[in-house]
Amino acid sequence: MKTQIESGLKALKLPTMKGIYKSLAERATLESVPYEKYLFWLVEQEQEHRRIKRIDRRLEESKISLSKTIEAFELKRLPPKLACQVQGLLTGDFIRQKENLLIFGSPGSGKTHLLQAIGQELIRKYDMKIQFVPCSRLLQELLLAKKNLQLPKAFKKLMGYQGLIIDDIGYTQQTKEEMEVLFTLISECYERTSILMTSNLPFSKWEQIFKDPMMTV
Repeated sequence: MKTQIESGLKALKLPTMKGIYKSLAERATLESVPYEKYLFWLVEQEQEHRRIKRIDRRLEESKISLSKTIEAFELKRLPPKLACQVQGLLTGDFIRQKENLLIFGSPGSGKTHLLQAIGQELIRKYDMKIQFVPCSRLLQELLLAKKNLQLPKAFKKLMGYQGLIIDDIGYTQQTKEEMEVLFTLISECYERTSILMTSNLPFSKWEQIFKDPMMTV
């Protein structure tokens, strides 16, 4: 019977159950646990193992540096009001509501660390799909996709994430073509995917980024 059980669990792709069903059965026998509770233990352990593996996979796919944690950021150095706002962001409600998050500041002020830390927390706590990408690399990838007539496919892939972190927009001067594909991506994401963005330029200077007053507006 044990051979058939293990064979069946393997065929059903339930590796965690396969590894623990015997030890849990012994525990259930010793504690006179009902069959339903024993089954619940098995299902609970299988679900938790899969959740951990899924989160590990999403962290790897996110391209977020695992060293950029919220603990390493030291929220204490922020003004109390801003620290409270960051704690509110860690609930993930702005992602669920498809809202955007923009962080402005000079180079070296911790913008990138903070966004990666928020993204990592949302993945770990709420199993969200988040992607981190420097703006310069994103633009290169989008232009290549446009050249190969694959831009809609590239947009669809990016919008498969609940949150898209675009780091350092406006840090270097971009061409008009680069800004056009970025503008199109932002438009496509509107009310569908949250954009989390860092920039060293305030909104008042975004005409330097998009080159066109109407596009900036």
